[in-house]
Amino acid sequence: MGRESGTTLDMKTRHSEEQIIQALKEHHAGAPVAELCRRYGVSQATFYKWRHKFGGLEVSDAKRLRLMEEENRKLKKLVADQALDMMALKDLLAKKF
Repeated sequence: MGRESGTTLDMKTRHSEEQIIQALKEHHAGAPVAELCRRYGVSQATFYKWRHKFGGLEVSDAKRLRLMEEENRKLKKLVADQALDMMALKDLLAKKF
């Protein structure tokens, strides 16, 4: 099973949606970012990515977001495969016999 470099969908995460939302709630309650990063073992850049992606979401919303991203990835792959098939058929039909 290959991984696409640069995508967050295929990367294995050490933190669940529940943990990420909990960290963001703690930050919203006033906990300093440096303290949270040390406690959860992540960099500040990772924390700010979490805040950008999950800020304001509840755990159920985050899980639904993950499922929708996965479905979107599958649909994009399906469309790309169909486009390749169409191009191959057009090329085949364009050739003179």
